[in-house]
Amino acid sequence: MVLLKCPVCGGDVQVDDNALPGEVVEHECGALLEVYMKDGKLALRVAEQIGEDWGE
Repeated sequence: MVLLKCPVCGGDVQVDDNALPGEVVEHECGALLEVYMKDGKLALRVAEQIGEDWGE
C-alpha cells in the first residue's frame, strides 16, 4: 500500500501499490479522489464530476 495525502482535508489515504492513473478512490472525508502521476510518483487530486450527456 502507498500512503498519500488527501488534497481536500490533508488526511492519509492508502492506495494499492498497483493503482493506475485515472482510478478513483473515496476518502473518509467524502472526497472523490483521482490517482495520477506527478513527477513519476502516484498522487491524488479531486476527481472531476462528469455530468450526463444527453447529446445536446
